[in-house]
Amino acid sequence: MPLSTHADRFARLALANITREYPNFPAHLITSADEAHAPRALHPAFYGAYDWHSSVHMHWLLVRLLRRHGGTPALPESARAVAVLDRHLTPGNLAVEAAYLRAHPSFERPYGWAWLLVLAAECRALGGENGARWAAALEPAVAAVDGLLAGWLPKATYPVRHGNHPNSAFALGLALDSGELSAETDSAVRERLLAWFADDHDAPAHWEPSGQDFLSPALSEADAVRRVLPAERFAAWLDRFLPALRTGAPCAPLDVPVVSDHADPQIGHLLGLTLSRAAALRSLADALPDGPARARLTAAAEAHLAAGLPAVERGDFTTDHWLATFAALALDPAGER
Repeated sequence: MPLSTHADRFARLALANITREYPNFPAHLITSADEAHAPRALHPAFYGAYDWHSSVHMHWLLVRLLRRHGGTPALPESARAVAVLDRHLTPGNLAVEAAYLRAHPSFERPYGWAWLLVLAAECRALGGENGARWAAALEPAVAAVDGLLAGWLPKATYPVRHGNHPNSAFALGLALDSGELSAETDSAVRERLLAWFADDHDAPAHWEPSGQDFLSPALSEADAVRRVLPAERFAAWLDRFLPALRTGAPCAPLDVPVVSDHADPQIGHLLGLTLSRAAALRSLADALPDGPARARLTAAAEAHLAAGLPAVERGDFTTDHWLATFAALALDPAGER
């Protein structure tokens, strides 16, 4: 099922969210009574969609949808999308965002950083006058993230392995996909991923999922290692890491999670887990030769996607402000991510 099948409603969702300032959950430490802390004052580009990272990746979704339709009126919301992106992705707004990132070096580390990089990459891939203009405006923020990553990686002795925003593997995988990193930072990311994960084996996958995961620790790690090992070495690594794939034994990340309350903001994260798993499972399957492991991964990806897609637009802001992004990751072919 292609992303274009859902393009109109995903575009409407993205537009509604990135222009919605409240409710808002700013990850900002207020240090004095006279400090400005309204969302638009702190983040003139990324003030909407409840929190900064969701705003960034819903901008990415909108640009991705424009690119899928060539930026033409084939997308009914095309003109409105371009107008909103033009208002948000200006040099002035992005200079403020870049300055904020530099002044708060742990803000949105590393999840929001990664989404900013892939947003810039998507603008560049869109091309044309619009894509070039937005990509150029994003360059100071991209440079800020590159510098912050370069400064953080040598200190990141241990990865964060749980299934929420600070997960190291998911974010660094996205950062590599973007192609926006300097050669030095790209190399540092690859070296750190190998230092963290190359010797891992027998993942405790039976612990998954935790009650508010939207990422699979095991699959996020495997998908990050896929990006930094040659295909034949990766297949051998995955066999050691998740041996159940080959043996046919139960493997919890292949099972669609039960979501008991879609409206609960934390339990509802599990809806995102269905979609992020679908994306990772597809990528892992595509990286393997034909065989039982690939077949199991492919079947599990389809089951997770079927479970997650109906929840993308429910009229509930707790999920509507972010889920469509993960649906887009799951629907797009691996090569396009």
